[in-house]
Amino acid sequence: MPIMMKPAVKSVIWTIRSGMAMIVAATLLALAVPTAVQAAEYQLGAMDKLSIRVAEWQTAEAAVRDWGSINGDYAVSSGGTISLPFIGEMVVKGKSTADVAAKIGEELQQKFGLLDQPYASVEIAEYRPFFVAGDAQTPGRYPYMPDLTVLKAVSLAGGVRRADNLGARYLRDFINARGDYQVLASKRLGLLAARARLISEAAGNDQIDFPKELDNTAEGTKLMKDETAFKETRKKKLDVQLNALADLKSLLQKEVTSLSQKMDTQQRQADLSKKELTSVGSLANKGLAVNQRVLTLEQRTADLEGKILDLETTQLQAKQAISKADQDAASLRNDFEAEVAQTRQQVESDLVAANLKIGMYKDLMAEAAQNDPGLARYSAQGSPLAVNYSIARETGGKIVEIQADENTAVLPGDIVKVRLVLPTANSN
Repeated sequence: MPIMMKPAVKSVIWTIRSGMAMIVAATLLALAVPTAVQAAEYQLGAMDKLSIRVAEWQTAEAAVRDWGSINGDYAVSSGGTISLPFIGEMVVKGKSTADVAAKIGEELQQKFGLLDQPYASVEIAEYRPFFVAGDAQTPGRYPYMPDLTVLKAVSLAGGVRRADNLGARYLRDFINARGDYQVLASKRLGLLAARARLISEAAGNDQIDFPKELDNTAEGTKLMKDETAFKETRKKKLDVQLNALADLKSLLQKEVTSLSQKMDTQQRQADLSKKELTSVGSLANKGLAVNQRVLTLEQRTADLEGKILDLETTQLQAKQAISKADQDAASLRNDFEAEVAQTRQQVESDLVAANLKIGMYKDLMAEAAQNDPGLARYSAQGSPLAVNYSIARETGGKIVEIQADENTAVLPGDIVKVRLVLPTANSN
């Protein structure tokens, strides 16, 4: 029923002021949303609870009418509606409190044909809850509060999940797996450096094309330096052996040339001796020369021909030595290439095995960390494990997952996901 005021002027003025004060207060309350939500112009959704107050200023009676039958708290249904007396179902999902307040006033004015439009104050009595999922101590549903961040949300859920009384065992398992991981990770870096060096040696390149992964650590830098020095040492050793064989071959070739010249000289002397023997033999047959001279020439000719045969034998041996030097040089190169290929095959096999074992130990660390999230203070490199945060949020009717950090604002209805992340190891 309308509240009738006395006709006194002061009383009427007081009533008008009171009604206007209510209107102003209702307007302010309708706009009073928390800063974090207000910045995004908070839109209502299922499970929000609204506090609605309606008042009507009646100009003709100069009185304020309180719509007590409508005043009250209303929960937004899963369909995004509220049910109001006289008005019925009203869709509020996706609307602001100011939009709902204006709509209530319009509906009441139209339904009852009122001269003055009622004023509605719509406040958020309770925001729809948010949720925490994943590696939190107590994941679940929590009531929303203004200025909520990811860090605050996870704190409400008890923080990152902690271990039970088996924590000591998980810590031991984690440390053992981490130790094996570190040994294999170091071995893997050495294998990567050795493989790069072997590839360079097989291709005959002067430079080694090391993987970029080795540039990131002091250990990798040392490995690159060591492998480069090792390659240079091996190349020098091979070059010394090949140069020695090349020098030997050069000397033997000179010896062959010298023997050829001696053989030519000996052959000319033998030819002259034979010619002289023929001439003296003809004179001896005619009784003009003694037989002793013939015998001397025959012996001399035989000696010269024997020397020629010795020179030919020596020359043949020198040529055989040259051939052997060529074979030894080829063998050195072939042995080097075979050793490079065999070593590379073994390195590739060891690298595959190391990658598999690294994956196994990573899984063991992950299993231990899942049972004892407090192990986040450890990692394969001895630094803290990463805690990954993301938020699943309804946007435009679809659930969208966004990456977040501890300072990211959380909105009502959000799902905060917490996940422990082990260091990533490349497996090149």
